[in-house]
Amino acid sequence: MKFISEEAREEFRKYLKRNKHRITPERFEVLDYAVGNTGHFAADELFVAMKTDGSNVSRATVYNTLELLAKCGLISKRNFGENKSFYESSFNIKNHDHIICVNCGKIIEFSSSKIAKLAEEISEKNGMDFVGYSFNIYGRCKDTDKCKIE
Repeated sequence: MKFISEEAREEFRKYLKRNKHRITPERFEVLDYAVGNTGHFAADELFVAMKTDGSNVSRATVYNTLELLAKCGLISKRNFGENKSFYESSFNIKNHDHIICVNCGKIIEFSSSKIAKLAEEISEKNGMDFVGYSFNIYGRCKDTDKCKIE
């Protein structure tokens, strides 16, 4: 896989150096896959995709690098319930929210300027500098024929 963005790679390189982590080709391979992913993914799903493409990266490297990428701010770690973490690229992506079906796990992304404004107002009211937010709505698909219950 080609690298996604030299800017993202440089940001990650600086983060690793600043925090005294090793700079390895495997970490940058995980970066490319994670930042290049257009949806939500679990660590194991990313690992399998990389292995399918012929990568030699280990499962532990995938898990550890995803945590570093989340701390660096290049990806976001989300928990949509059932103790399963998902990741999504946050590099050059605007803030957004999620609606999650509790039956099938379907995730719909949406943006709302009202929610964003409310988050900023609540931060200000409580003496905080607003830096971001995460908002999830849980529901059930109305069309149960299309809802694939896991």
